[in-house]
Amino acid sequence: MSQSLDIDLLRSFVAIAETGVLGQAALRVGRTQSALSMQMQRLEGIVEQPLLHRTGRGVTLTATGERLLVRAGELLRRHDEALAELRGEQLSGVLRFSCPDDYAVVFLPYLLQSFASLHPRVQLEVMCAPTPRLHELLARHAVDLALVSVASDAAGDVIRHEPLVWVAHRDGVAASLDPLPLALGAPDALDHRLPRQALEAAGRAYRLAYASSSLSGLVGMARSGQAVIVLTRTAVPDDLQILTPAQGFPDLPSVGVTLAFDREAPTALTAAFAAHVRKFLPAA
Repeated sequence: MSQSLDIDLLRSFVAIAETGVLGQAALRVGRTQSALSMQMQRLEGIVEQPLLHRTGRGVTLTATGERLLVRAGELLRRHDEALAELRGEQLSGVLRFSCPDDYAVVFLPYLLQSFASLHPRVQLEVMCAPTPRLHELLARHAVDLALVSVASDAAGDVIRHEPLVWVAHRDGVAASLDPLPLALGAPDALDHRLPRQALEAAGRAYRLAYASSSLSGLVGMARSGQAVIVLTRTAVPDDLQILTPAQGFPDLPSVGVTLAFDREAPTALTAAFAAHVRKFLPAA
């Protein structure tokens, strides 16, 4: 009995080929790594050829995999365009989206790529800023919608929860200093207020050694070994360490992630992107 190439299998295969790492590919397609591995076994069974070389450093394509990648990209593009057209989803125009730096680093590449494949006529403009500044942009109608942080127990449509963690250089001494040198973001942002409240409740002395609304600035301070910073767990770079209660750091709460709009009745384009975000983020 003949078998057909499944679109979901091809989409997962392309994600692996483009990232070269199962973990990143799983994030892009919203599946676990084990589910992704099972999909590739099914795809290799259909084509009756090995498609991937698995190594300790990642994944590379076999010669057959390279040939399939060329075909798969074209098939996916045609499939997505046809589906969008049949659904009447050939949206066009400019969409102005904003989010904090840490969300941009972790989620934005896959979020924008997957939306662009469905709506190639849409032009996306992206701005990054701390949540308080994003609300100001929304109030001025400078952006159409924003991915913002809220308290973990906030009422409303919280799409996912992101734990806050203490972060420092692996070999630095900042974490052991008294008072603790801190580098934090915007004073009115949750990732500034919540760490200070936690330290004050724990009775640990601290000083503000550095302040920046830039993720790269905060990460640079941590890498210098001169300060401890606070990030969402998903945004922690591999070369930095997460500090724990066993090291004298109180637990931090999670923050909620939700969407905010510049008007009560968003346009069809804004609503379509919002629906895409709500579908993508919980599985990311």
